[in-house]
Amino acid sequence: MVTPNKKPDMRPDLRGAMTNEEDPRARAARRAAEVRGHLGDMDDGTNQFPLPPAPDGWTYEWKRKSVMGQEDPAHMTDLLRKGWEPVPATRHPEMMPTGNTYESVERKGMILMERPTELVEEARAIGQRRARGQVRAKESQLAGTPDGTLSRDDPRVSPKIKKGYEPMQIPE
Repeated sequence: MVTPNKKPDMRPDLRGAMTNEEDPRARAARRAAEVRGHLGDMDDGTNQFPLPPAPDGWTYEWKRKSVMGQEDPAHMTDLLRKGWEPVPATRHPEMMPTGNTYESVERKGMILMERPTELVEEARAIGQRRARGQVRAKESQLAGTPDGTLSRDDPRVSPKIKKGYEPMQIPE
């Protein structure tokens, strides 16, 4: 029997059902610690392209795969021709999203590639030889004179070439 002065309780239960679910704050703290564990410092200046250790005899490098979402097949063909191969995502699953189906390790238009260290060192030596050759050519242009003119052997007119490394001033 319903009493005329008493209204039925229409409010929902604000506490909710008691479950074994973890406290939201504890779950949030656990997740934050998890993220910090694999991100490290949350500073924006962190390296977005870390290089994992490469197998013996191999060198890893990040190479351009696309620019603004546009792939460059000619560049990729050139890399493959020079001995670079994509690193399989299965080798470094920690660098890719969980449950991924990617074949290679990719990040922001870059792809992680590998090449035998022997070829990498050979290419670096070739680049250094070319750079030194260009410097020597410019030095000889500065020191040389056209045929039929006086030479620059006199210390008062010989070019003063100084070689060194200094920090470069960056304009504001």
